[in-house]
Amino acid sequence: MEMNHLIKAFHGQTFVNDFSYIFKKGDRIGLAGKNGSGKSTLLNLITGTLKPDKGNIDKGETTVIGYFHQSSIAFKDDERVIDVVKNVAEFITMADGKQISASALLTLFLFPPAKQYGFVAKLSGGEKKRLQLMSILIKNPNFLILDEPTNDLDIDTLNVLEEFLTNYPGILMLVSHDRYLLDKLTDQLFIMEEKGHVKIYNGNYSSYRIELEESKQQNKRSTGTETTPAPTVKKTKLSFKETKELETIEKEIIDIEIKIRERNEELNTVGIEPGKLNDILKEITILNNSLDEKSMRWIELTELKEA
Repeated sequence: MEMNHLIKAFHGQTFVNDFSYIFKKGDRIGLAGKNGSGKSTLLNLITGTLKPDKGNIDKGETTVIGYFHQSSIAFKDDERVIDVVKNVAEFITMADGKQISASALLTLFLFPPAKQYGFVAKLSGGEKKRLQLMSILIKNPNFLILDEPTNDLDIDTLNVLEEFLTNYPGILMLVSHDRYLLDKLTDQLFIMEEKGHVKIYNGNYSSYRIELEESKQQNKRSTGTETTPAPTVKKTKLSFKETKELETIEKEIIDIEIKIRERNEELNTVGIEPGKLNDILKEITILNNSLDEKSMRWIELTELKEA
């Protein structure tokens, strides 16, 4: 799959600007950037949901895209779990070339036979999201996109998914707040920067953060002089306003983490209505985004405090 000089703009704001890339088998790409930087826009361009204002996207004839994201769940309550998956495909080819049945895939992802022949109405919200993932994987995509899977999937499912993806031979794109998951599953980053620019970094997220810090320290040294530097006034503590902000953020982070745990517990409710389920998923997304922003600000203030 090839993307040539894409430009996509909305209401005068460019989200993806002049970006070219040829996707190759085995690519394992993490997508990083601040909220509103254009991550979803880039994914929607890749999947064909959006069309570029300029440039083109050449999709290979054999490319099959699987896209797991925060979407509404449209399963019928009177449908059996096994039928949801079998209606897409009967078998999936694994990384070792062996084929396993839809039932075996469901078993692998923690749906025992008794659960497979039960009705969707009997599933918890978390199980419905797991079933949504199954309906994507059974398509046997060779280009798999996972958008914030840790928002939707429980720990046990994520552990199975991690093992599955470790041996996944196709192209993987991952958006996640979970730095461990990014480090484990990706070896390249697309970093959404200002004005719609996409920076390509060869390495995982931790390596990128280390290089950023080293670059920051190098810039500090390069702005000094080789001779004895003049005394400088070093900020040793936060202002009163910043101190109060740090105290407030610490409390807010704790409150958000509690709310996220509570909402995740609600997902495990059996027989939850689809509308209620989607409302909870949207709220979890908003809470995670808020947690990410406040955590970054907490780090900034803590560094100032300890300077």
